[in-house]
Amino acid sequence: MRLDKYLKVSRLVKRRTLAKEISDQGRITVNGNVAKAGTDVKVEDELVIRFGQKRVTVKVTGLSEHASKENAKGMYDLIKEERINNEFNEE
Repeated sequence: MRLDKYLKVSRLVKRRTLAKEISDQGRITVNGNVAKAGTDVKVEDELVIRFGQKRVTVKVTGLSEHASKENAKGMYDLIKEERINNEFNEE
């Protein structure tokens, strides 16, 4: 499944266009590699997403083509959520 669609269906990002913008800005990595909107996401992939002053790390546990609250809950496990000081602060 495409990264932008996964982010929208899993409800990590509210809109698919926003998911595309975030990924095209290089703010998402899949298994340590910078990912674009069309990057293929598979079960067991680890995503790191930067939202302004926050970095969220999740592990993909399921893929579903249709958005619903029940589907979204089982699509990922939250590994880590941390606050970052600025864009240049990388671990």
